[in-house]
Amino acid sequence: MSGEEVRDKSLFCCPVCGGPLLRAGRALRCAAGHSFDLAAQGYVNLLPANKKHSAAPGDGKEMVAARRAFLEAGWYAPFSEALCRIVPACLKDIKTPAVLDAGCGEGYYTGRLAKALRPGARIAAFDISKEAVRLAAQRYRDVEFAVAGVFDIPAADGAMDCLVNIFAPMAQAEFLRVLRPGGFLLYAVPGPRHLFGLKSVLYEQPYENPVRQTEYPGFRFCRRVPVAGRITLSGREEIRALFAMTPYYWKTPRAGAEKLEQLDALQTEIEFDFLLYQKK
Repeated sequence: MSGEEVRDKSLFCCPVCGGPLLRAGRALRCAAGHSFDLAAQGYVNLLPANKKHSAAPGDGKEMVAARRAFLEAGWYAPFSEALCRIVPACLKDIKTPAVLDAGCGEGYYTGRLAKALRPGARIAAFDISKEAVRLAAQRYRDVEFAVAGVFDIPAADGAMDCLVNIFAPMAQAEFLRVLRPGGFLLYAVPGPRHLFGLKSVLYEQPYENPVRQTEYPGFRFCRRVPVAGRITLSGREEIRALFAMTPYYWKTPRAGAEKLEQLDALQTEIEFDFLLYQKK
């Protein structure tokens, strides 16, 4: 492969045949002739029609907009800061690491991680929501974005040095496949008291989140890094943005949602557990 081809080679692979993808003008193409157009924002859709479970899978426009507004206000900055400490430390001995953000949403964590990684690192990210990827690609130009799903990742076997997963489904077999031996998986899950203040308003009997199982075959568990804090939202717009970006938005009884709508301020715990694994 020539130097030009190396420069133009995508971190993603063809979702049809699994072959390498090279940039050719405004498209990514493989040697077998499969071609995928780049959108105006710079992302590529690598989700085959037969892998879709609906016409527009993933988060819709309203939820994506709410997430961007809330995250850009800095409420979850402690989690981004922890992510940007953990991943570079894992990759400090690799000259040109390849990093994949699985389920990147609108790109808040991805974009900040890209800045935290030293020059030479390559980072790709994908989400099943086309709306989320469109917003992400529009803002974070140093990242390669695609529409794709976590259970059928368009990346070659052993292609990644690190895979980041923040609140996306745990696709153990796929994560194991795309990581090289010794590669790292950083899996962020909600801690027991995450958003407990919000749930105390929404539900008559709020519940703590269960502590996730930490052992997965093929991975060695390295450590758990808890990050916790407390935030106070002032104003209905901020409260509404938080609510709209959570799964509670879709499953809360009307009485709980109406109670939340009446609040002018909300105080709640925030808590992530970063679970670090290394592929055996």
